[in-house]
Amino acid sequence: MDINLIHRKESLVIMAISLINEKGFQGLSTREVAKREGVSEATIFKHFKSKHELVLAVLEHSSQYDNALSESALKKDLTPKEKILHLIDSHMTYCENYPEITAIFLAYSGLLYEKELRDKVMDIISRRLKTIQSLIKSSIEIGELNPSVYSESLANIILGMIQQIILEWRMAGFSFSLREYTITSATMLLDAFTATHESKS
Repeated sequence: MDINLIHRKESLVIMAISLINEKGFQGLSTREVAKREGVSEATIFKHFKSKHELVLAVLEHSSQYDNALSESALKKDLTPKEKILHLIDSHMTYCENYPEITAIFLAYSGLLYEKELRDKVMDIISRRLKTIQSLIKSSIEIGELNPSVYSESLANIILGMIQQIILEWRMAGFSFSLREYTITSATMLLDAFTATHESKS
C-alpha cells in the first residue's frame, strides 16, 4: 500500500480522536473529520467504508500500545506486584502525553449497542483484565499478596480505580499529575493486600 495512503488513514483516525475528545462519540461525524483534515468526505470513505469502520479504527488505535506495554512490563526483572505498578506507570505516562486518548477510554459504555463495536470494546477490556489478573495470581503464588485475594476482583478494582482517576483528571482540566496520583493510589491499594499487611487496631 502507498505510504501516503497509510499516513492519510492514520491522520484521519487521529483527527477523529481529537474530535471525540472535544464532543464525545455522539459529536463524531465524517463530515467534520473531513473538514478539519482539509479533505473531501469522499476521501474518508476511500479509507473507511463507513463511520462505523472509522470508530473501529479509533478503538484499535487507542489500544495498540496495550500489548507493547504489557510485554515490556513482563520482561522487566521485577516482582509481579512491581510489574503491575510498572504497567500502570507506563500506561499513565502515555495518557499524560496523549490526553485526548483518555476520552476513548471513558466512552466505552456508549459503544455497547452495536455488536461489532461491543465485541471490540469487550476484547480490549478483557485483555487488560487478564494481564493484571495474571500478575496478581503470580504475586499471590510467590507470597507477595495475601492468598485470600480473589484475582479477578482485585484486577477489576484496579482498572475501575484507574478509570475513575482519569475521569477526575479530565474534569479537573488535567490540573494534577495523572501518573503520580494513579501510582500512589495503586501502591496504596496493593499494599493493603500484601501478605505482610496487618490491620491497625
